[in-house]
Amino acid sequence: MLTVQYARAYPNLRINVVDPGPTATDLNRFQGSQTVEQGAAPIVEAALTTRQGPSGTFVDGAAISPW
Repeated sequence: MLTVQYARAYPNLRINVVDPGPTATDLNRFQGSQTVEQGAAPIVEAALTTRQGPSGTFVDGAAISPW
């Protein structure tokens, strides 16, 4: 809900939440099912969102999920 409130308060910014999913990293002893590159892809995509892109959304790996 905080993401949605920030998105409404700052309409000129794109404010979204991204959960990359189970990524194999040191933090989980490389037990994740995807590579670091795969996990980083949705984060990079969100960072490159233009002014016409979504705001106030939750992205779970590959797609926007409903709250």
